[in-house]
Amino acid sequence: MSTTDQSVDLESFRQEVRAFLETAPTPEILEAGRKTTSVFAPFKETMAWQKILNDKGWVAPSWPQEYGGTGWNIQQRYIFTQECNRRGVPPLLPQNIQMVGPAVLGFGTDEQKAEYLPKMLSGEDFWCQGYSEPGAGSDLASLKCRAESDGDDYILNGSKTWTTYGHHANKMFALVRTSTEGKPQQGITFLLLDMGLPGMEVRPIIGLDGEPEQCEVFFTDVRVPKRNRIGEENQGWTVAKYVLEFERGGSTFGTFLVPAMEQLHAVCDTPDASGNRLSDDPILSYKLAELDIDIRAVEHNEKRVNANLKHGENPGPMASLLKIMGTEVMQRFSELQLEVAGLAGLPLQNDALVVGSNVAPIGEESALLAMPYYLNTRAASIYAGSNEVQRSLLAKAALGA
Repeated sequence: MSTTDQSVDLESFRQEVRAFLETAPTPEILEAGRKTTSVFAPFKETMAWQKILNDKGWVAPSWPQEYGGTGWNIQQRYIFTQECNRRGVPPLLPQNIQMVGPAVLGFGTDEQKAEYLPKMLSGEDFWCQGYSEPGAGSDLASLKCRAESDGDDYILNGSKTWTTYGHHANKMFALVRTSTEGKPQQGITFLLLDMGLPGMEVRPIIGLDGEPEQCEVFFTDVRVPKRNRIGEENQGWTVAKYVLEFERGGSTFGTFLVPAMEQLHAVCDTPDASGNRLSDDPILSYKLAELDIDIRAVEHNEKRVNANLKHGENPGPMASLLKIMGTEVMQRFSELQLEVAGLAGLPLQNDALVVGSNVAPIGEESALLAMPYYLNTRAASIYAGSNEVQRSLLAKAALGA
């Protein structure tokens, strides 16, 4: 489908998306959506959903049509995300479509595009991100994982950490140090590599919620062909910044928070055995109303930025503002959801969170999700550029620095 802002009937498009979402996801996929407690949904079911979307031609709305994109305009993409969140399907894992895909699209050779892009779309390949290191997180340019030139190969030594779903991945896109001359950013190179190469070791990290979502990856004399480099040697920082624009861009916090808040209201409005409702408490009602207002403000600002993007404007500092607003309101939502769950939200119930386990939770399903979601959203103000960094960017923009 190829559309223009002038020709598209947005309401007809919304109905088309709703009709598809009504029948396409399996019960297991919908269960995975309900049991998603972070930006990274249950792996098996989410990859099954990605395959369904790929078969439909809807898996990569922001990609160029010639490489598998939909041709949708910005408003259509926002509507699609809205309807997916209202239906409760799991969010696609971002590594393939939002991270490494744009890097290959923007800087890859024709041969690299032909080799990698189709399997990114289908999910036959699943990629993990090799950026952060024990001493290089928000200050990513200080990374030290070394790639020594050796003929047609690079030899990698070092480590990466906070590699999300690295234990599921068969591919990695990584930033490595190829030079120590000049500024730190000038000696970084962007590489693609197989996860099964000799000398690689993946160690899962158990998080606060008891799940191994993150990993450490160690490299000992790992040989990577230079043909797997994206862009020029020592120019990986340029590629990484381009990818980060996609990771931060197209803010859609409101598309998730609005239906999530509706569900929280439903929980609060449900009478207990004595006929009492949580929403009868005036203090809680005030908190709900205050959060409602802030969520609508996030949604409004996202739509305002999208309207400007439609006319070719760069979001500029608004991208930082939306990152701050969206993640901090998300964290406040998680705190209120946990407060509503009360004592029922405290037990660790990882068995009940497994899709298809048929393990009944203690209390309501909303209470089952409250604590893991709260714990996972602590990272929301850190990933994709910490909110402290975003505030510095806003200050520079405001002061003209």
